Amino acid sequence: MLNTSTRLSLDPRARLGRRAGRRFLIEWMGVGCLGIVVILLSSFGRFSAGIDQLVYDRFLNQREQPLLSDIVVVEIDNASIAQIGRWPWPRSVHARLLEQIAVAKPAAVVFDVLFTEPSADDAQLAHAIALSPTYLPVLLTPPDDTGRRVAVQPVAPLAQAAAGLGHINFEVDSDGIARSVARFQSDGGARWPQLMVGVADAVEHGKLHLRNGLPARHSNVPARGDDEPDEDRGADHSEDRFLIPFGRDAEDYTRFSYADVLAGKVPADQLRGRIVVIGVTASGLYDRFATPVSGELGPLPGVYIHANVLDTLLTGREIQPLARWVMFVSSLAPLAALLAGFLVLSPRRSLLLTGALVLLAAAGSAALLYVGRLWMSPVPAILGLVIVYPIWNWRRLEMTMAYLRGELQRLADEPHLLPEAPQRRREFGGDVLEQHMALMAQAAQRVQDMKRFVWDSLDSVPEPILVSDLRGVVLIANHAAKAHFARLRAPMPEGQPMQTVLGGLTLVKTIDSDAASDPERNLFARAHWPALLDPTRDEFAALIAQGVEVRDANERDHLLRYATCTNAQGETTGWIAGLVDVSALHAAEAQREDALRLLSHDMRSPQASILALVEIERARTEPVLARSLLERIERYAQRALTLADDFVQLARAESQVYVLEPLSLTELVIDATDEVWPQAHAKRIALHTETGDDADEGHWICADRSLVTRALVNILNNAVKYSPPDTRIVCSFASQPAASRSVARVSCTIRDQGYGIPKEQQAGLFERFRRFHEAERPEVGGAGLGMAFVKTVVTRHGGDVDVVSAPGEGTAFTIWLPALDDAQSEEPVAPRF
Repeated sequence: MLNTSTRLSLDPRARLGRRAGRRFLIEWMGVGCLGIVVILLSSFGRFSAGIDQLVYDRFLNQREQPLLSDIVVVEIDNASIAQIGRWPWPRSVHARLLEQIAVAKPAAVVFDVLFTEPSADDAQLAHAIALSPTYLPVLLTPPDDTGRRVAVQPVAPLAQAAAGLGHINFEVDSDGIARSVARFQSDGGARWPQLMVGVADAVEHGKLHLRNGLPARHSNVPARGDDEPDEDRGADHSEDRFLIPFGRDAEDYTRFSYADVLAGKVPADQLRGRIVVIGVTASGLYDRFATPVSGELGPLPGVYIHANVLDTLLTGREIQPLARWVMFVSSLAPLAALLAGFLVLSPRRSLLLTGALVLLAAAGSAALLYVGRLWMSPVPAILGLVIVYPIWNWRRLEMTMAYLRGELQRLADEPHLLPEAPQRRREFGGDVLEQHMALMAQAAQRVQDMKRFVWDSLDSVPEPILVSDLRGVVLIANHAAKAHFARLRAPMPEGQPMQTVLGGLTLVKTIDSDAASDPERNLFARAHWPALLDPTRDEFAALIAQGVEVRDANERDHLLRYATCTNAQGETTGWIAGLVDVSALHAAEAQREDALRLLSHDMRSPQASILALVEIERARTEPVLARSLLERIERYAQRALTLADDFVQLARAESQVYVLEPLSLTELVIDATDEVWPQAHAKRIALHTETGDDADEGHWICADRSLVTRALVNILNNAVKYSPPDTRIVCSFASQPAASRSVARVSCTIRDQGYGIPKEQQAGLFERFRRFHEAERPEVGGAGLGMAFVKTVVTRHGGDVDVVSAPGEGTAFTIWLPALDDAQSEEPVAPRF
C-alpha cells in the first residue's frame, strides 16, 4: 500500500538517511554540464554576441559622463555650407579659419578633415597650421587581398607643418555600431596612433597646457610618465583597442559654427586654452556613425566621436574588456551556486535564488563597468542560469509526475482488501491531468478506508489497547480498554497521562527470561513503580518494552507491554500500551504443575515400591513367589517407571525455560556415549566418535546442557537397542557456513548398523508412543517418547533433525543446531524461551 506519510521534496534534508539516487546525480551533473557548455559558447564564441552588445549599450545609456569643458567643437554644419558655399571649400578658407583661431591662442587644434590632394593654397594652409599646435588625420584603407593597408596622409607641406598625425579609422561591430577604437593601427610599415592619442600625450607631457589644467585620471591603466618617449608607446605592435564610454550627453560639448568662427563672431576667450576639434556635421556630407547611444541621440558625427575619444584619453575613462577566459571562469560561479541550491533548496527558493543570481551577475557587471572601467558581460552567466533552471525544474517536475503516476497506478492495481469496498474502475477518461486527479482521489479514498479499517481493527481487538502521544497522554482507547476501565469503575483514559491511567495496577514481576537469575531486575522495577509506567522516561523503556506482569483491582493478572509508534522517517510519534489477561494461562500452568507432580511423585512412588519388594523377595534363599513371576513384575514396573520418567522429561522439554550456555557439541556427544557405554558393551557394540583433525574446533553451540545431552543419549540408546551385537555406532560432526543459510550451523550424525526403519514408517518416527520393531523384537523395551523428546529439544534450540534409514541398512540420525557466533561468545547468553 502507498505510504501516505511520504512527502516528495527536492530538498535533500527531507531525505536524510537515504542516498541520492544515481539517476538524480546523473541528471544533476548533466544539467550542470549543459550550463557549462552554454557559458563556454557565450564566452568564447559568438553565441551571445548580439545580446552582449545590447546589454553593454543599455548600461552606457543609464549614465551620463561628465564632459571636459576644455574641448570645443567647431562644426562644418549646414549653416556654414549655406554661407560659404559648396563643399569642398578652398584651402584658403581653412587657412583663414586657422588664422582666426590662432589669434585666440588655443591649446591645440584637431582638424578632422582629409587634405590628401595637392592644392595651390597648400603653402598658405601650411603657414596657418604652423600658427597653432594642429593635428591632422590619416586614413588607413581597408586591407587588400594580401592583408596590407595603405595610409592616406595629408600632402607633404601640411604634414610637415602639423604638430602630429593620427588615424581616424572607426571599426564597427557586427551590428554596425562603433563601440571601440584602436589606440594604434599599422599599414604594414608604420604604426599610426589614433588622432587623439598624440593630443592626449602632449597634454600629459606638458607640451600642451589646458585652461583648466590636466584633469584627474580614473583609468585602471597608469598614465605614461614624462620620461617615456612617444615612440615607445605601442611598441608591442598591438592595436591596444579600448571601449569608448559614450553617454547620453555625448554631444553636449561647447560648439560653434564654422562660419561664425570664420567671421569672427565667436569671442577669442571662448577658444583660449582649449582644444578645438574641427569636423563635419552637415547632413549632406554625412560623416556619422551609429553608437551605443544612437537610440537617443541618433547617428553621431565623427567629430563628436573624436571629441569623446579625446575626453576619454585625458580623463583615463577607457573601458577595458576583460579576457574571455576571465569572463568564462567568473560566469561559472553563479552556475555553481545555483547547482548547489538545487541540492539544498526547495523549488520556490531555487527560483528566488535564480532571480537573485541573475540580478547579482548584472549588478556585478555594471559595478565593474561604472567603477572599475572594466567590461565583463553578464550574459554568459545569465544565459547559463536561465537555461539550466527551467530544464532542471522540467526534469524534476517530469520525474515527480512519473513517480506520482507510478505510485498511484501501483496503488490502483493492488487488490483492495478492505471489506465492502466499491469496485474501482480500471481506466479513467480525460487528459493526463484528469487521470492523475482521478487516481489521487481514489488514493485519498483508500487512505480514508484504511483509516476507518484501523479504527475498526483497534476496536475489534479483545484486549485493552491505549495509544498515547509523545507526552504520554492517551489519545485513543479501544472498546476493550473502555470496558476494562468501566469494570474497574475508573475514569475513561482519553486525555489522561498513561502513568495516571495505569497507576492503579500492582506489579507482580517482570517478564524476562533472566528474571529468575537476576533478581535485581525485579527489585529495580518494584523500586520505581509506578514511575515505570511513564513512557517518556527513557531509563525504563527497555524494561517496559520487554513487559511486566501486573494485577488489577479485581485480582486478575495481565501482561503489560509498551511499543513505540514511528512515522515513515523512523521518528517516534507516541506509544502503544497493550494489556493481555493471563489469568487463564496461570490457571493452566498450575494444572500442568499438578499433573507433573502427580506423575513424578504419585505414579513413581508405587512403581518404586514394587521394585523394592521384588528386590527383597529375590534376596531370600527360598523365594515365596516364582522367579519368573518376579521378573515379569520387575519388567512391568520398570516400564511404568520409564514411561513416567520419559513423560516428565518430555513435558519439561516442552514447557520449561532453557538455560543456555556456550557448549562444545563434541564434548556433549562424548558425555552421552559414556552414559550408554554399559548397554553397548553388554551387546559388544563399538561406540566411535570422529572428532576430526582439528580437535580444538569443538563445534560450539549455545544450548541447555542437560536437555541436549539427554537428547543425544536417547538417540544412542535407540541405536544400541535396535542394533544386533558385534556392530558399530559412529558419531561424526560437520559444519555449515552462514552463506547458504541465515545462520551458521553445526551437525552431529549418529549412524548405526541396526535393523533400519521402513520408509513408510519414518513419517511417524517423532510421534508420541510410537514404537518400531515391536513385533519382531519384543525383548526391546521402551515407552515411545524418546524421539518425541529429541524432536522437541532440537526444535526449541532452533535446529532440525534428519533421518536416513532403510531396512537392514541401519539408521543415521543427524541433528542440526545453530553455531555459536562471536557475539554470543563475548556477551552473556540470553535464553531463547
